[in-house]
Amino acid sequence: MRWCRFQSGARQAFGLIEGDTVTEISGDPFSAHAPTSTRLPLGQVQLLVPVVPPTFYAAGVNYREHVTEMASRRGVRPEFPPNADVGYRANNALIAADEPIVIPKDATDQVQYEGELVVVIGTRCKRVSEAEALDYVLGYTIGNDVSERTWQRGDRTFWRGKNTDTFKPMGPWIVTGLNPDDLRVTIRLNGRTMFSYAVKDAIFGVRQFISRMSQYLTLYPGDVLWMGTDGATENMKDGDVVEIEIPGIGVLRNPVVRER
Repeated sequence: MRWCRFQSGARQAFGLIEGDTVTEISGDPFSAHAPTSTRLPLGQVQLLVPVVPPTFYAAGVNYREHVTEMASRRGVRPEFPPNADVGYRANNALIAADEPIVIPKDATDQVQYEGELVVVIGTRCKRVSEAEALDYVLGYTIGNDVSERTWQRGDRTFWRGKNTDTFKPMGPWIVTGLNPDDLRVTIRLNGRTMFSYAVKDAIFGVRQFISRMSQYLTLYPGDVLWMGTDGATENMKDGDVVEIEIPGIGVLRNPVVRER
């Protein structure tokens, strides 16, 4: 099942995608809902960010090659997290598929992509085991954790290095019924494959993150958890196009524009 949020004219709604058609849904994926009689061609609607999360979580350093590469660039030894360790991102940074990533005019050239699997929580989740964790997931989408590395290293927090407007593309839709261990993320820049990795190679998987988080935090329907990226990341510049593909979900594509 593919859930989307879309706009048609002035109306915004959730929808279910079947083939090239979107069926408008009354309600939302997280509560009572039903199909309406409104059916629209997918190509004639504007896809929005598939969910605006109550809380936006990010796994951060969760793949060994990425941790090693980033440590090497800083000239330090890599340090791997001993436990599933979560951070936060800001909703203001979210944009949908095909919307432009806008690099501020005072940013350095160290603005980089991070292609990630995104977990969407479906039901209220508190103190669950790893074995139970996936029962609380609605589905999965794709994220690009755009990062200005100079700001990321120099600021006391990630307030602009990770959370500048447009730095969090997410979409194009949410797909249900997937096993995260079967998924693979491929990152392309201007059509060239930059890196590809298996989600199951994470230091801590989806089950471990949800279980550990739920011991301390209540996860709510619509919360999202970005699972981190692997491999080296490269700079994006004005005019570039970055694509994150996860077969079984789709492609998140965004052009890059630098402010003038």
